[in-house]
Amino acid sequence: MQTSDFHFELPPELIAQTPSGERGKDRLLRLDRRTGAWSDHDFSGIADLVDPGTLMVFNNSRVRHARLYGIADSSGNRAEFLLISRVDSPDCENGSLWKAMARNAKRHKPGRTYSFDDGLKGEIVADEDGSLAGTEFRLVRFNRVVEDSWLDKFGHLPLPPYITREDGIEDADRYQTVYSRTVGSVAAPTAGLHFTPEVLASLDARGIERAEVTLHVGLGTFLPVRTETIEDHVMHEERYEIPEATAQAVNRAKAEGRPVLAVGTTSVRTLESAYDADKGFLPAGEGSTGIFIYPGYEFKAVDQLFTNFHTPGSTLLMLVSAFAGRERILAVYDHAIEERYRFFSYGDSMLIR
Repeated sequence: MQTSDFHFELPPELIAQTPSGERGKDRLLRLDRRTGAWSDHDFSGIADLVDPGTLMVFNNSRVRHARLYGIADSSGNRAEFLLISRVDSPDCENGSLWKAMARNAKRHKPGRTYSFDDGLKGEIVADEDGSLAGTEFRLVRFNRVVEDSWLDKFGHLPLPPYITREDGIEDADRYQTVYSRTVGSVAAPTAGLHFTPEVLASLDARGIERAEVTLHVGLGTFLPVRTETIEDHVMHEERYEIPEATAQAVNRAKAEGRPVLAVGTTSVRTLESAYDADKGFLPAGEGSTGIFIYPGYEFKAVDQLFTNFHTPGSTLLMLVSAFAGRERILAVYDHAIEERYRFFSYGDSMLIR
């Protein structure tokens, strides 16, 4: 299939630049993927749209405050780094070494030094080719150990590139899900941003079961598909973990004929990567997935999907098109645009059944 088959025109003003005034006060578009019928709702009433006995699977990954702003010692110019992963090194007994991306990478070469908040110093010690097309990484050695406790105080949340502002105080709360636990993502699993404790309680009261997985959202989630045909695209790898309790819950639901509803595309990728269709069994454990789901894929574990509205030409749009049909999804998106739904990370949501 052509990548251009997944493009659509979106008015820029429909790209949500900020969260809604109150968490959970968003809109929800419900789609029946069998009949193609859709209807408009308020997200706060989602429990009434999900059948009792359904198992909902949430991704509990937490976004790392991975963006650092500093000053280049040689020029005094502002520098911006996105920390990707910590790299163990014998040279860093009293510091730490991180793989990072630098904005305007060509300006930032090995040997350059930088000053950050709280007296932190950093030096680029090496270039590293990106495992993702079109990316350049730098290895940055810091003069002290940089851990999440420090980043929570002095780092910034890495908002997506289509949000054209720096992160603020509100994002520290609203760009995390209320059930996030394990730090490791460079972007939020955004479908979960809508849920409040009250909405979760309403799901419980209706007899809807909940379980959690962890998939740390990687840098590749921001990258567009650059190949002409989608089959030539190479997907990024992401780490995941499925607890024993979640594996048991999914296996029990499948055995009893109850639907499994994935909250977000990251939950879909986790479940579909690990599920053994031959045995009809989801094992617990950790792993890495580069699964690329596009039309023609046969879903094994997931029966229903809750998700946001996705960017044109993205792998996420291809995933939901695989789930509900490309033409059907694009028709629903046209309706959402006409009705002025908000799109992308801080936007409104869809429930596909």
